[in-house]
Amino acid sequence: MFSQRFQLPIVVTVHARERMAARDMTDETLLDIIETGVDKDAGAGHHWVYKHYPARSDNLLCVAAVIENMFVVKTVMHHWEIAP
Repeated sequence: MFSQRFQLPIVVTVHARERMAARDMTDETLLDIIETGVDKDAGAGHHWVYKHYPARSDNLLCVAAVIENMFVVKTVMHHWEIAP
């Protein structure tokens, strides 16, 4: 996968793949979150990228990533809440 938004290749960890399967998240949904979700900088190259999907009851969906020379998806979450 490649992110047009961040202009970086996307690497998905084994842990993130397991979480995707457990949360019924497809590669297409993952890529949609990365490309069109809200990007919140968590500092030191870490990011939360999240998006609301009205058809899902487990919103928000969130991708935890490290962005340096590639976009590394560490995990994916559901029922994520935006910290103030």
